[in-house]
Amino acid sequence: MPRYALALDLGGTKLDAALVAEDGSVLAASRNRRPTGPAATADDLDAAIAATASHALAHLPADAELAGVGIGSAGPIDRVSGAIHPVNMPQLHGYALAGTAHRVATDVTGRDDLRTRLGHDGGCLALAESWIGAAAGTRASLSIVVSTGVGGGIVIDGTPIGGATGNAGHLGQTVIGDLTLEQIASGPASVRWAQDQGWAGKTGEDIARDAAAGGGIARAAIERSAATVGLGLANASTLLDLEVIAISGGFSRVSDDYVDLVAAALARTAVLPYAQATRVVRSALGDEGPLVGAAALVLR
Repeated sequence: MPRYALALDLGGTKLDAALVAEDGSVLAASRNRRPTGPAATADDLDAAIAATASHALAHLPADAELAGVGIGSAGPIDRVSGAIHPVNMPQLHGYALAGTAHRVATDVTGRDDLRTRLGHDGGCLALAESWIGAAAGTRASLSIVVSTGVGGGIVIDGTPIGGATGNAGHLGQTVIGDLTLEQIASGPASVRWAQDQGWAGKTGEDIARDAAAGGGIARAAIERSAATVGLGLANASTLLDLEVIAISGGFSRVSDDYVDLVAAALARTAVLPYAQATRVVRSALGDEGPLVGAAALVLR
């Protein structure tokens, strides 16, 4: 009997849901999303979970088993209580994400025995990349998202490293100078910096378009972001002795050479040879990575 997990991925701008099979493939018809955003409330998320989970579960094949519910969330998370405290969504601090998702899945399926597991989104991405993605077969990897926020996760010898509370990998909240990496390198932060330099655009997509057309400020914003991410990754690789780092997220696609710029910055700023040798690659899973990793919390 084929096995699937209901996977939920809560980020700063959307909640994604889908059914994921035990080989890591996403059932395309089941995938759907709802917006979130910094002003999202508990009521908003209640409605989004009900809508997305119900849509996904309606596509469970008749001959399949639902193995459980896996959830990746912007963090920090409390994996003991199942609550979340997302940096970019202050009204959701303390929200019982795992309990709500379990309750919705129980209401839809009639089963109250579903395993429900919560991890932070960067850790889920790292688990997916080390399972079937760009870091498969490596001994030590880190996977990061550069998007509305910046987050990451760590896998060593095939085991995700959660740390004492399950929150290891929050690279975006490490401090560089007077700011966090996220406050310098994320998509919204790059837009604000460019605007401070006199640029008239409003979004990361505007930065991408203007840079491709030769806009100097837009290009400088991209290079500033990549250099800062590279510095953060040089520090991470020095600490963890990483073999490969996989990068995903909307802002990482702002230019074709963004990942190359990050790799060059890492090699330039790392002090020790083993850190300088860390490979920086684009995610092999794209936007499906966090969903696949959330499902892996249950399936693997």
